[in-house]
Amino acid sequence: MATTTVWAGEVAAETAKSAASAQPAAPSLDASLQAAMAEYQLPAMGAVLIRKGLVSELAVLGRRASGSADPVQIDDVWHLGSNGKAMTAVMVARLVERGLLSWEAPLSQLLPELAAEMQAGYREATLRDLFAHQSGLQPNIDESWEAAFQKDTRSLHEQRLAFARLALAQAPAFARGSADGYSNNGVLIAGLVAERASGLPYETLMRGEVFEPLGLASAGFGATHRGQPLGHKAGAPVEGALADNPAVLAPAGGIHMSLQDWARFAIDQMAGEQGRGRLLKAESYRLLHQPAREGGKFALGWRVQSSMAGVNARHLAHTGSNERWFALIAMRPDSEDAVLVSCNAGEDMKADKAVREVAVRLLKGMAP
Repeated sequence: MATTTVWAGEVAAETAKSAASAQPAAPSLDASLQAAMAEYQLPAMGAVLIRKGLVSELAVLGRRASGSADPVQIDDVWHLGSNGKAMTAVMVARLVERGLLSWEAPLSQLLPELAAEMQAGYREATLRDLFAHQSGLQPNIDESWEAAFQKDTRSLHEQRLAFARLALAQAPAFARGSADGYSNNGVLIAGLVAERASGLPYETLMRGEVFEPLGLASAGFGATHRGQPLGHKAGAPVEGALADNPAVLAPAGGIHMSLQDWARFAIDQMAGEQGRGRLLKAESYRLLHQPAREGGKFALGWRVQSSMAGVNARHLAHTGSNERWFALIAMRPDSEDAVLVSCNAGEDMKADKAVREVAVRLLKGMAP
């Protein structure tokens, strides 16, 4: 298996100039990836360590596809799954700052064309509720939808409107604001709201509001293709329609990008709380990172934890998977440290266990 490691000076110009002051990288990064790959027989993995707001080490290991001799490269793209929810939240926050949207406007006003037919329990739900998973919306619509949306030829906005109509017709899982209930439906509907308010497709909004301002040149949507790492299921690489969820779901988890670019997003998220973010006001970053209700475990696109890997510190974390990939991010915003780990395989190949084990090992090694 091939392994490639780069250091801060090779990752990006903005980190290279400060590489000398970066904390030394945990020496176990390559060893951690190698051990996980060997134990779980995975095609490829990659990881990033961020110390005090700088990339201190980035490594990738393995093959782009099982049965291929093509090794993963340091600038390859990885599917982030639901880790894209935090990026969708940032895009919406940009629209809120410009006055196109409001965090507190009710869904009946944000989607008036659906107000009459949506369940009454959803009419007062807000954008904050949708991103913090406290709207009461079900996690997903019925699984039979997937094949239909894969073949749907309507515009993605029309598809998202149809998806929202189905999701909002489902009975609430709980009363709004009374519990946490992770929901892909909620974040997809938030993306639809942004499309309606701006008159632009979600994908165009993400490029203009997040990817381009941060210089995330590798960022894109949907499945990867030959010449990049492929996702895997049941031990085999998957391509075409089988390689990702339908494009309608992109706001909830359809983004891919390089590990360097994912790290740039993470660094901006942590720096933003200190007034050094490129995308938002400091108070907007802080709002995104706070639980939306007392006792809630979800912020806007993040899970908030007071400890991880035995370290008592505020953590913002998330995992993502389209069942062909698995990725995890854990950030400590107060110290601007983070770990990002990804694998081009799904839970059926135990990629989730491998990614979590590597992340815990790295987080322990980064203890204050």
